[in-house]
Amino acid sequence: MPDHIPLLRADCADCFGLCCVALPFARSADFAHDKPAGKPCVNLREDHACGIHTELRPRGYAGCTVYDCFGAGQRVSQVTFGGRDWRTGGKGQSRQMFEVFPVVRRLHELLWYLTEALGLDAARPLHPELRRALEQTERLAAQKPEELAVLDPAEHWHEVAELLLQASELVRKGRKKGRDRRGADLAGAKLKGADLRGVSLRGACLIAADLTGADLRQADLIGADLRGADLTDADLTGALFLTQPQVNAARGGPGTRLPGSLVRPVHWAASR
Repeated sequence: MPDHIPLLRADCADCFGLCCVALPFARSADFAHDKPAGKPCVNLREDHACGIHTELRPRGYAGCTVYDCFGAGQRVSQVTFGGRDWRTGGKGQSRQMFEVFPVVRRLHELLWYLTEALGLDAARPLHPELRRALEQTERLAAQKPEELAVLDPAEHWHEVAELLLQASELVRKGRKKGRDRRGADLAGAKLKGADLRGVSLRGACLIAADLTGADLRQADLIGADLRGADLTDADLTGALFLTQPQVNAARGGPGTRLPGSLVRPVHWAASR
């Protein structure tokens, strides 16, 4: 596992419950009630912990179980704002903290992808550029609150996305030539046992797709929507740019094989 990866994992114990306050959500199958941005969730305790953490899914908050901040929460809480709590820092500070959090979260997601790319041997020709991009992303994430609050990371995202695409193409070269399913609508697709090795599924919609037993080794899954996709017995070892939120949003079981940087969701066992 790359050295940078542990810093890009959520550590709720060092965060002030930012995702439970800064982000909005609407009553739906994923959330039991409406919540505007900047208002604490009704389940957030005074110590910033979730009062129903072990019962989120049965209580109607499945959306919370698939979210991941890539470590942005503890960075904003403990580094960007130096451990100053949004509850006691005044309206100005709390508003700024809530503006900064999603920006840093986007940058930390990029750091995850770049860190993974730097661990790909086939992408070695791009490692100098990838390293520079990682250092630039880190510099952006390390800015002061007032700078982060007005930062639009879209242009930087676009530049890094092009670099990650090149890395993906180097890894997948010759595996499934000509099979590009970028942005494909595969919602509900019957792909049981499908050989998807090396296929580009960047940004593809795979909502509720049947991927049981599918071979997704070296498939590019950056931005793919895996909500409700059945990954039972699927092989995702070596899948490119797969993230914990994507895995959390899917369904799987004991036979699902994941990259070593990701963990098996607790709710997978309960859903079988």
